[in-house]
Amino acid sequence: MSGAGHTSGQGMDRRAIRTVVRKDLTAVRRSKPIVLPMIFVPLILIVVLPFVLGLIARSSSSQQVQNALSSSVVKDLTGPISSLPEQEQMVVLTLGYLLPPLLLVIPLMVSAVLAADAFAGEKERRTLEGLLHLPISDRDLFVAKVLGAFLPAVAITWIGAVLYALVSNLVAWPVTGRAFLPFTQWTVMIVWIAPAIALLALGLLVVVSSRAKTTQEANQLGGAVILPLIFLGATQASALLLLPWWGVLAAGTLIWMFSLGLVAFNGTRFTRDRLATSA
Repeated sequence: MSGAGHTSGQGMDRRAIRTVVRKDLTAVRRSKPIVLPMIFVPLILIVVLPFVLGLIARSSSSQQVQNALSSSVVKDLTGPISSLPEQEQMVVLTLGYLLPPLLLVIPLMVSAVLAADAFAGEKERRTLEGLLHLPISDRDLFVAKVLGAFLPAVAITWIGAVLYALVSNLVAWPVTGRAFLPFTQWTVMIVWIAPAIALLALGLLVVVSSRAKTTQEANQLGGAVILPLIFLGATQASALLLLPWWGVLAAGTLIWMFSLGLVAFNGTRFTRDRLATSA
């Protein structure tokens, strides 16, 4: 079952990788169980939630603003907004610092859905045999599967970030009279850190998918892996926004290094034989 066999010391076959990636993207577009969660869950997080909470925040009374700013939950976030006019503080705090961590949850969620389908989906669709006999090395097949999930995850995250900024600026405009998103740290988080987090999730979950027999099993196993990352991303992203831009860049670089190392390590351990025996 080694088919195309292993490649050592040879360059990547970019054409073969692109072929597998296109095949995976086509399969994703045709699968409603995959597409619908990737569309509707982010829409709730990046459109509905900021719109509703933004309306609440901009209509807060002075006393409510002072009570919120004195809360221990947001005490570390008040620095950047302390110089703003009082009527802007609550809405900028909510939409600029408290909700943006949700934008780092999106690449994790989308990566989890796509990674679960990467190999387990092939087994369910009974297309694994054809995949195993493709004239592509084990390494390039692994890279193609990672890219087939990574590219949509990043695209959805970036599109979602643009929508989030538009909705947030729109709902806040009556009190701010200006666009407050994006600011530098927010932009670095979205452009640099979000893709690194997507790759980190895929480095963990694609291997899970290759061992699972069904997408449901892959989702269950992946959930145990991804939930701690979701919790970490949701709780720490606000702190990132308080760093200088180069601090956010440095944090993202560390995540990139770890993610690339994890993907490279798992790529060296991936073989067709292991994939075939788990089918």
